[in-house]
Amino acid sequence: MAQILVAGGGIGGLATAMSVARQGHRVLVLEGRSDFAELGAGIQLAPNAFHALDRLGVGDSVRARAVHIDELSLMDGTTGARIAGLPLDDAYRRRFGNPYAVVRRVDLYAPLLQACRASSAVRLRTRARVLRYTQDDSGVTVELASGERVRGAALIGADGIRSAVRGQLVGDGRPRVSGHTIYRSVIPMEAVPEELRWNTVTLWAGPDRHFVHYPIGNGRFLNLAATRDDGATEEVTGTPVPRERVLAAFPRLSETPRRLLGLGEGWRSWVLCDRDPVRRWTDGRVVLVGDAAHPMLQYAAQGACQTLEDAVVLGDLIGTEEAAFERRFEEFADERLDRTAAAQLAARAMGSRIFHASGEAARRRDAELAALSARDLRDRVEWLHGVRAGAQGARPAYAAG
Repeated sequence: MAQILVAGGGIGGLATAMSVARQGHRVLVLEGRSDFAELGAGIQLAPNAFHALDRLGVGDSVRARAVHIDELSLMDGTTGARIAGLPLDDAYRRRFGNPYAVVRRVDLYAPLLQACRASSAVRLRTRARVLRYTQDDSGVTVELASGERVRGAALIGADGIRSAVRGQLVGDGRPRVSGHTIYRSVIPMEAVPEELRWNTVTLWAGPDRHFVHYPIGNGRFLNLAATRDDGATEEVTGTPVPRERVLAAFPRLSETPRRLLGLGEGWRSWVLCDRDPVRRWTDGRVVLVGDAAHPMLQYAAQGACQTLEDAVVLGDLIGTEEAAFERRFEEFADERLDRTAAAQLAARAMGSRIFHASGEAARRRDAELAALSARDLRDRVEWLHGVRAGAQGARPAYAAG
């Protein structure tokens, strides 16, 4: 079988490597960093992510590391009042066929890494950052930062939002800076008062800012993420921030979220970025997946979920004939473009219309959401959560309830 090159060894790169290797191909993953590790704190996984993980053979391992939460709760961050909540109960799991859970990023990454290392068809290389590619009728050659050239039958760009592969393929410059700054902290659960140890993803919404918290690490830690629409114009990645600055950025929080925010230590800040949807993900034997193809803001909690769907769909479609890779990649893009573009745009809209609404817009939001039943709310998320991606297209896992 062919050797397939994968640029990038993050969640998307490893998931895609496993999916392609399961079709009989040899895969070489080229990671620019000095080791295979996943940075970051908490991540939310909807049922569509677990369906993909099951297809990759690591679903049980991720579920065992996850916190299976009880509800997605939306609260008024200024008054402390409850707005709405989506129960993640038996009715939710019956309808969508899997749980909604939260994990540390490493608890998603580690099972994928272990599976790749256990596969004789997958090779992993570090210090191998892909800068550019050339191709001909028989394959693709990539140039690494070291100057080395590596040859394969095809190239999958899974090298993230600042993808060098996308830079050459699409040429759309730097990511779009959203103007939103996020502050993140992870604290031991033992530091949290017992009455605030909620088994929920709780979002406190307020004018131009919001605050989210949920347990991770089998309940041993609390993940804190506070976001402010502050008009930031420059990219920031993981910069340490004094606790006092974080508290000062959220002056109008009500008592409970204020108490939780005050527990945070070791805060770091990022300026959130995404890109506009594009219609071109392929160039002959080269294709993009994950954040290289469709980076999105955090607000729909679908970035990793859509990346895992990509991996499964591409593996199902890639086939075994090298001469067909170009056509197969185009089929993959055709299947994934509209769904991922909708998720990208939904994430942007949720940030402004739900999480950061103010005044009359916030009152309309509250009235609309408060009027919805649990079943109504499941209907609202069905297009995202209720999909089982595969070669026959994205299929809702719908059942009554």
